[in-house]
Amino acid sequence: MIGEIAALSTALFWSFATIFFTYGSKNLGVIQLNIDRLFFASIYIFITLLILGVTPTITGNQIIFLALSAIAGLVLGDTFLFKAFSEIGPRLTLIVMSFAPPLSALLAFLFLGEVLGTWVIIGIVVTTFGVFTVIFERTDENNKFKIENKWGYFWAFLGMLGQASGLILAKVALKESEIHPFVASFTRIFAAFIFLLPIGYLSKRYKFGFAAYKHKPKVIIAPVIGAILGPYLGITLSLIAINYTQVGIASTLMATTPIIMLPISHYIFKENLNWKSIVGAFITFIGVAILFIK
Repeated sequence: MIGEIAALSTALFWSFATIFFTYGSKNLGVIQLNIDRLFFASIYIFITLLILGVTPTITGNQIIFLALSAIAGLVLGDTFLFKAFSEIGPRLTLIVMSFAPPLSALLAFLFLGEVLGTWVIIGIVVTTFGVFTVIFERTDENNKFKIENKWGYFWAFLGMLGQASGLILAKVALKESEIHPFVASFTRIFAAFIFLLPIGYLSKRYKFGFAAYKHKPKVIIAPVIGAILGPYLGITLSLIAINYTQVGIASTLMATTPIIMLPISHYIFKENLNWKSIVGAFITFIGVAILFIK
């Protein structure tokens, strides 16, 4: 139950973080946003560890697998995801990402030996179908991004593959021995920051300090607040989720972000919700309920 609640909480925080990351990717660029949000998240978690008085206890193997998880999920996965956001928008990107749960479940079966029961498989299928119904029913008339942009879908697919692989690698690290979730989260986030920083600098797509915000100072809210909602809370809770439940279940519940975004789209962005959105949300609710009572 702890894992399922943590996974749903991850979806909640990422639904809000998506707003800031979409805004940031358009105004800052993907690399700048990714590096800065990892930088701020590392500071937030480091301060948290100091306040809590946590003594970091971590093995060499855990560092290696968490670092590999960071490269797969946070460096490659999220970079491709933000690239897709900027080219085809969050909704079309999430259509591709809605297939992440079955992919994660398949990878977990192949590499971790996680076997899903019949009801769990039904719950994953029902939930995924509900999420897909909600994000697919919106026509391109409500999205200013052109559907002909095939590269955007390719980036979204790579983002999905990277994030799913990142979960598997993180699970390997968590299974070795007990580790504090904030220690694991800091290791993963800081490793991604260290790996991505020279790439951004050498590619001349990253500016140190506040140079990137000189002409648009308000854009700094994207990495500052997005880092709290996404890496700080979202990644930490996602690690708790996969530690206490199977990867397929955690990935499915974390993929309910589009459902949670429905009221945000309606009340903040003034988008109308038709009967298909409501039906899709109801189907998702049934799938989530099945996963909780499996």
